[in-house]
Amino acid sequence: VADQQNSLDLIQTDINGVDKLRQGVVPLMFKMVDALEQFVNLDLPFNTEVRQNRVKNLKDILNTAEVTLAEKYRLILDAYSIEREYGNFVAVHTGKLSLDGKEVLVDFFNLGRVALYAQSLDQKIAWMYDADAKSWNKLDDSYLRDITKGIRIARKQGALDLFALPIPAAETAQ
Repeated sequence: VADQQNSLDLIQTDINGVDKLRQGVVPLMFKMVDALEQFVNLDLPFNTEVRQNRVKNLKDILNTAEVTLAEKYRLILDAYSIEREYGNFVAVHTGKLSLDGKEVLVDFFNLGRVALYAQSLDQKIAWMYDADAKSWNKLDDSYLRDITKGIRIARKQGALDLFALPIPAAETAQ
């Protein structure tokens, strides 16, 4: 009986601490969503609309009482997991690139979070996204064959192989 009473006391102590836990977790969740939003805005511009909508939906969910605290936290962690996975993927999609007021149909080639490239559909011009300047820089023609090879590999139209592309240099942390 004494052992059961000790267990009941421990459970009651845990129940009494839930409010304190909630007071600490809710601000943490808002900070996590704000940090995610900032990360998406500063990252390479791929899947931008989807990623920004995910953050917007998280903000909406945080401000509703209809979703439990545990579910809100789970959704935030899922969003972080999706963002983490973007660093490990190679993808290609066709779209329009605006350059000097003209739109060019290109294949966008994502090399994880490392670099973002674009190649015209006729495979005669290629660009690399400069995250610092938020602009596209034309690449030397010597990279055209390697970008084409990378695009084919990403589309699973070619065998896995090595290819050489310019990569932005890592910055030193301060």
